[in-house]
Amino acid sequence: MKRRIYFVVVVVGLAILAFKLQSFVSTDKAETQETQEVAVVEPVYNPVVEIENTLTRFDSLLDQNLKESGTVGAALVITYKGKIALVKCFGVRKAGEKNRVDANTVFRLASVSKTVTGVLAGILDEENIVKLDDRIIDYLPNFKLKNADYTNQLTVRHLLSHTSGLIPHAYDLMVEDKVPLEKIIERLDQVDLTAAPGKLYGYQNVVYSIYDPITCAKTHQSFESVMKEKVFQPFGMADASVNFKDFENNHNKAYPHYNRGHNRYSPMRLNDRYYTTAPAAGVNASISDLGNFLCALTDDNSEIFDIKARETVFTPQVNSPLKRTYFRSWGRDVKSKRYSIGWRIIDYKGREIAYHGGYVLGYKAEIAVCDQEDIGIAILSNSPNSATAKNIPTFLNMLFDYKDSMALQEEQKDDSSQNKS
Repeated sequence: MKRRIYFVVVVVGLAILAFKLQSFVSTDKAETQETQEVAVVEPVYNPVVEIENTLTRFDSLLDQNLKESGTVGAALVITYKGKIALVKCFGVRKAGEKNRVDANTVFRLASVSKTVTGVLAGILDEENIVKLDDRIIDYLPNFKLKNADYTNQLTVRHLLSHTSGLIPHAYDLMVEDKVPLEKIIERLDQVDLTAAPGKLYGYQNVVYSIYDPITCAKTHQSFESVMKEKVFQPFGMADASVNFKDFENNHNKAYPHYNRGHNRYSPMRLNDRYYTTAPAAGVNASISDLGNFLCALTDDNSEIFDIKARETVFTPQVNSPLKRTYFRSWGRDVKSKRYSIGWRIIDYKGREIAYHGGYVLGYKAEIAVCDQEDIGIAILSNSPNSATAKNIPTFLNMLFDYKDSMALQEEQKDDSSQNKS
């Protein structure tokens, strides 16, 4: 009897022990699973929050400026540290109609096209396809200037930095008359020269656009095809093009307008002038395109436009004296004006700004990059006025004031901590 009781006690004890062990193992597994399920993921830092207050203030001011100026349609983008910080779309594509401007509405870039061509040139230079110091006659053997020595000296760099030595705006009137580019180039040997190549600044559209037949001669592709392959596609510029037909056939395009007086605008017909000088003034793009373009230009880790190419494009080549009225909306803080490969380089409030503006037949475009502050900004409008001209300097003033005040606070903190120690 005692043995039977003992056996029962042992069996019950073992059963209880087994249950406890199973409970322990189950609990341990459950805790492990729970730990895995609630693992904390570190939030991705968004640098845009650093300037959020500045963006909010500027956005409000921009709204007011566009409304007061009677602007028909406009789009703006700001990038910061390689990220889109603000996209602003305002108004309609055509006065009297309801289709609103959105991030994919295409505008003409006018002379801002030169900045896109400049970036293309930096890429082709780095890839040893068309080097900036290659001579023009090595690609176009029949090319001639009035002076044979200058003909032999003229390089791609001279074309894209406006240092060809030709009188400024050579044959722009022929561009207005839609004379084919190749016919105009044939007549450059009749144009007076003011200096040897590389010596003096003289703004050009025709001469700048010689980059078109040069790229064609080297690559055996059209300029448009090369631009798509090297810039539009890798940069994510899905709406961009380099011809009038694509622009005309785009259902989401902004129409040009003229000011009838007192900020009252009427639509104009589409016009194909300056598309013959595509590298200088023939690019069409949306604000979404320019946002992606600016992100690539300000991203130190960009694989499609690296630091070496950036230095090539943004290194000043020549002083470019301009009338004060050109930068009237920037005030008196513009200290120097130079030109690089497709970009104006100005010293403004202690920073170096790469900038370009453009106007053509009812369209206004502006773009700026400040590498020092990792900032990019662009604005497109279909009704040019003083409001669109002052928005970039207005934003940069607000940003630089904020950055300077933060730097001053940090300085004061450092001084205070040193005094305590």
